[in-house]
Amino acid sequence: MKTIVIHNAKDLRIEDDVVPEVAADEVEVKIAVGGVCGSDLHYYNHGGFGAVRLKQPMILGHEVAGIISQVGADVSHLAVGDHVAVSPSRPCGSCVYCAEGRRNHCLNMRFYGSAMPFPHIQGAFRERLVASAYQCAPTGSLSLGEAAMAEPLAVVLHGVRRAGEMVGKKVLITGCGPIGMLCLLAARRAGAVEIVMTDIAESALANARDCGADRVINTKDEPELLAAYGDDKGYFDVMFECTGAAPALIGGLTAVRPRAVIVQLGMGGDMSLPMVMVTAKELDLRGSFRFHEEFAIGIALMGQGLIDVKPLISHTVPLADAEQAFMIATDPLQPSLKTQIQFF
Repeated sequence: MKTIVIHNAKDLRIEDDVVPEVAADEVEVKIAVGGVCGSDLHYYNHGGFGAVRLKQPMILGHEVAGIISQVGADVSHLAVGDHVAVSPSRPCGSCVYCAEGRRNHCLNMRFYGSAMPFPHIQGAFRERLVASAYQCAPTGSLSLGEAAMAEPLAVVLHGVRRAGEMVGKKVLITGCGPIGMLCLLAARRAGAVEIVMTDIAESALANARDCGADRVINTKDEPELLAAYGDDKGYFDVMFECTGAAPALIGGLTAVRPRAVIVQLGMGGDMSLPMVMVTAKELDLRGSFRFHEEFAIGIALMGQGLIDVKPLISHTVPLADAEQAFMIATDPLQPSLKTQIQFF
């Protein structure tokens, strides 16, 4: 089978690998679609992010959907031909955090395409993926492209849960990439009454406007428009920071009101914060890392038509041209949102 392997920054290869045997509690999935994620781009462009660095070749990818091609002897709730999204979240189930129900913080997490541990956890960008049956969620009438959006949607749903009550809230979202756009959809579904989004690229802001943002602000060309929200100690009740860039977070802190909740979703590396402002405004800064049960919730929301991710899928590239998908997703001049790789 073909796999997409990163060796070093800018060294992406399509390589052959063997398909593992299917155990009694596993299924084999013929992967149809894989979405290129921000972490995949960090490995491709920089060889990692922060302290997380590639130390060996690694199969990329964790946003995948496909069709079951084989089932293990003990699997009864799935069948050959079922369309499924595959959750990359594989907690051990036995550590202290799993016991507390915080499975996204599992001490022995095996998350597809992650260089955090060593040996690295190989990813899901492969023509055939053997997975535990519990990872696979049937997707009903969703297209396989939509189904592959379940993972980034789950990330955002976890972030919205971390933010707490959303009904009637005024929300600032920094960054109009795929995670920011999904934040827009999820926050609106959760009851936010006003959503303002910021970015430095006009094409990204146009996407946000088209998807229902109440206002968009180019913080490179018109920073004063965001700064105006800082009058009277701030305006927004909730902020989702989706860039991982310090200027975006710091600019947003000025615009939120006292006791606002800031949820950090972007992972661009460590940054310095104006802690006097955090203290004086009694701001509540919350991290949000991965997800677990939100994966199935996201599929249900999409299946019921409550969240529509189709407008976010901007490019689809065949497996043979996989590197082009990474280049499209990286290019700031491309009007791209989610770039997906078509495996068949």
